[in-house]
Amino acid sequence: MNDFFYLGVITKTFGYKGQVVIYLDTDEPEKYKTIDAVFVQEGDDLLPYMIEEFIYKGDNQAIITFSGVEGETAKSLVRAELYLPLSFLPPLTGNKFYYHEVIGFDVIDKEKGNIGKCVDFMEISRQPIMYIDFNGKEILIPAVDEIFETVNRENKSITISAPEGLIDIY
Repeated sequence: MNDFFYLGVITKTFGYKGQVVIYLDTDEPEKYKTIDAVFVQEGDDLLPYMIEEFIYKGDNQAIITFSGVEGETAKSLVRAELYLPLSFLPPLTGNKFYYHEVIGFDVIDKEKGNIGKCVDFMEISRQPIMYIDFNGKEILIPAVDEIFETVNRENKSITISAPEGLIDIY
């Protein structure tokens, strides 16, 4: 799973020929219109499914026809998560970053200095949160653009400007 990123989820079947509707959890869903395959999570496994047809419908939704998937098989895929290899992600530069890319980076607050290492990102009530470990102590910072000042890939560090008083509560 570490070599893959979450692309979206199969939300329902479409028609009676085995097509499914997927929700693409990405800012630029149209970039994925040309993919040939996805990995579908089934239990603890990611299984490759070849795509015969991909129809982007807007609003982060697409209708997909998988090779060899018909009727009842399509129903069993509803709510299955979709993944792609990390190599499908376009490289980001400047202050833009993928969450997985900055795991292990030092997090430096403009006022408090080094506040620990980025351990993970969590989605809480549709709000992404950066989880920072500071000597075994947990610090949670909202992962919003306004907080991130600079991303230094060479030094593996992120400079943030945390809201006043937020770090003090930890």
